[in-house]
Amino acid sequence: MAAVAPISRPGIAPLEAPRLAHYLAVGLIAGAIIALQIAVMRVFAMGSWSHFGSLVVSLAMLGFSLSSVVIFAGKGWFDRHWQGAATVALLLIGPLAVGSNLVAQTVPFNAIFLVSDPQQKWRLLANFLLYLLPFLAGAFFLGIVFLKSRTAFGRVYFADLTGSGLAGLVVLVSLYLFAPETIIVVPLLLWAAGSLLWFAAFGAWKSVVAGAVVAALSIAGYLMLPGLTGIPDIAVSQYKGVAYARNFPDGKRIYRSVSPFGDLQVYASSYMHFAPGLSDNAAFGMPEVPANTYVGMYRDGDGPEGIMRNLAPAEQVYFRYLPMHYPYVIKQKPKTFVVQFGGGISTQAALNAGSTSVTVAESNPMTLRAFRDSVLRDVTGNILAEPRIKVIDYDGRLFLANTAERYDVIDLSLADSVGLSNPGGFAISEKYAYTREAMLSYIHALADGGVLSITLWNKEEPPKSVLKLYSTVAEAARTFDRQGAANDIFAVSSYLSTTTVLFKRGGFTEAEIKTLRDYTKSMSWEEVYYPGIVYDGSGAQKVLDDYRASIFGSGQDATLTQPADASAPANPDCDPTAPADPTLDACADAGADAGPQVLPATALQRMTWHALLTGGWEKLANDYVFDARALSNDQPYFAAYVKVADLPRTLDRLDLFQDDWGYLLIWATLGIACITAASLVLLPVIFGWRIVFSRSRGKLGTILYFACLGLGYIMVEVGLISRFTVALANPTVSASVLISSMLVFSGLGSLFAERIFDRARTLLPVVLLTVCVLLLAYGFYLSPVLDRIGAYPYAVRLLLCFLLVSPPAFLMGMPMATAMTWLARLGKEHLFVWAWGINGCFSVIGSAAVPIVATSFGLSAVLQWAAMAYVVAIPAFFAVLLPSKAPALRVVPA
Repeated sequence: MAAVAPISRPGIAPLEAPRLAHYLAVGLIAGAIIALQIAVMRVFAMGSWSHFGSLVVSLAMLGFSLSSVVIFAGKGWFDRHWQGAATVALLLIGPLAVGSNLVAQTVPFNAIFLVSDPQQKWRLLANFLLYLLPFLAGAFFLGIVFLKSRTAFGRVYFADLTGSGLAGLVVLVSLYLFAPETIIVVPLLLWAAGSLLWFAAFGAWKSVVAGAVVAALSIAGYLMLPGLTGIPDIAVSQYKGVAYARNFPDGKRIYRSVSPFGDLQVYASSYMHFAPGLSDNAAFGMPEVPANTYVGMYRDGDGPEGIMRNLAPAEQVYFRYLPMHYPYVIKQKPKTFVVQFGGGISTQAALNAGSTSVTVAESNPMTLRAFRDSVLRDVTGNILAEPRIKVIDYDGRLFLANTAERYDVIDLSLADSVGLSNPGGFAISEKYAYTREAMLSYIHALADGGVLSITLWNKEEPPKSVLKLYSTVAEAARTFDRQGAANDIFAVSSYLSTTTVLFKRGGFTEAEIKTLRDYTKSMSWEEVYYPGIVYDGSGAQKVLDDYRASIFGSGQDATLTQPADASAPANPDCDPTAPADPTLDACADAGADAGPQVLPATALQRMTWHALLTGGWEKLANDYVFDARALSNDQPYFAAYVKVADLPRTLDRLDLFQDDWGYLLIWATLGIACITAASLVLLPVIFGWRIVFSRSRGKLGTILYFACLGLGYIMVEVGLISRFTVALANPTVSASVLISSMLVFSGLGSLFAERIFDRARTLLPVVLLTVCVLLLAYGFYLSPVLDRIGAYPYAVRLLLCFLLVSPPAFLMGMPMATAMTWLARLGKEHLFVWAWGINGCFSVIGSAAVPIVATSFGLSAVLQWAAMAYVVAIPAFFAVLLPSKAPALRVVPA
């Protein structure tokens, strides 16, 4: 056996034997970078939309890739001047973070017009380039440190990963203390501490003083410059819900709380009218519609979610004109469960309808805290203190899946209403409350004869999300009651307002169907399905063809936008406040027309239900212009409506996809990421082709190995964030816990890797194979485990989720440290730098690919793809171990 030993070369002075202070400094700086990522995500979430914040991860990895290219091209210079270069890069992190954030607020962009207004694309690009600068400075610093301490890479990498992971937990706690407009203070403080410790470790006391001055000026500038310059702390898009509330003449913020669960604000104004799905007949049937009925609740600027004030007894007839009243038309004095408390409207409707008990679930503790605050207690009449109410402080879906209780009414009205009422506002956002598995949990929790009531926004033309809802409910109904599903459903809609679906365990009786139909007519809503409905499918194909033509044809088919004939005035004898029988019969003709023309959207919904319950759904779904597949825990998305095969056809008509810009953007992001990665991989070949081609063996295998590690690691990280939202009920908390756990345990894995360096040829393939097996197992079995975890107290959930990811994360920390150490041992110094950049490049690609894989194939497929990447890395690893051809290497007998 022979070992390869590098000969020391003149001019190369590694950072030998780093001391504890060096490791701590590296950990703090790496932590500052991860903290800055989370902070910028919060800025984007408040100012524009959350999805753009998620791209910050790609920006950070791009910074590492770009810095590696520069260090590769100028390796000799960086070897000689590493201390000065590291000092400059380190001192620039803070000022660049402050300056880029401040300037970015002067270049706001409106995501709503991202497709139609070319200027918005340049504004978005300007934002990304500005925020890239501090990450680039941090990447230069860490890249130089890795270069100079390559013989101790495993330990430095441990400090980097562990510091980043622990900083994620620090930021999570800090979100309780700092509002989004001041959250960047946290990474600035970590950077300041790390900088001072770094300089002190070298005894560079002048640099310590300089660092303290720069840090103080940076933090002061961040806090004071917006006020001095008139630049807003966060430039909020004028199309965010909270921007409207702030612009109302009498708009006033009456409550605010900040936490990892979001920035929750409540505004009051006489101009605020929420009334989700309110029947137009309320104006005719009520003596006077209650004034100032709502205040608006906003989460990270999105909303409003209406919080209804405590109505006087004479005003409470108002509830009968809301679609969430439907189940109470046929259920008297029910035992009710509200899946998501939200703004409390469904809870108030349940109480008003005479429910004997109302159990409400709310997974966001800050919402419950807000309603218990004196301000909202006065608004709502202290609704949570109502004796009939019992509060469940976690996800209602998880409670119903694990409880033995049975309910007469289960209500899922406008849960996650903000996201679903702003289609495209989030490129993809998991909606686990609406999945097939969730629907089955609700159905199983119904008592015999119990009713599940689901109300969803219906604001799209052509319809999209409502068709996904219908297919999801139908799948669950057929699974539960294959023979009788057609008798279990009653569905109505209001054009460009809401749709409501009722499922009754045991099926609807003829009397109940008549009562519901009479109530529907009294409200002038559209029936889209009921047991026994007469369906005429003669014009079905024309509706489907017309919808496709309206998007991908000439776009001049007017029939899709023509409203139904005007209805006659409401029947003055109609009194929907009276008992269901016999008074509602007088309402049956209210607003009726001798021969109303059916809107294409209504016709489409009717044919959808017919196909779902009697057959032919696959053909209809294939013929329809948009994707209408059911939601599942593996694909929980009201998004990605454009079919993949149709993507090329969207390029010349992007203005027709204003409400799906987020999904199209992730495809554009993937394309840009691939082009950028290819460029950054090839640039070292251009600048250092003599070195790359003449002095390094196993180049292609090494590139493949580090590409697989970058792709696999980031796909696991980003994919599991979406999965862990099941148990943690909040994407910010899920991201913080998951990223922290991944990095901490990967850091421990990189430290442990020192034990296998000398036996890497035999042991590392086993590690990579074990990672593959674990990822496949997580893909198949993680969902039920997270469902169980989600029912525990929140602190226990945090701990269990933190530990759950530890087995694969620990092992995933070994391959990078092992391979980088061997590149250093073999004297492949240029490949050492290049490999770090390749890893970053493919991390950018992986983070962009995750949402596409998840929406197209499912979240389990994300882990499967990552597992394949680790399998491909096994043979590629042996290329890393090939000795270099460099003449400076000699073979030493063992």
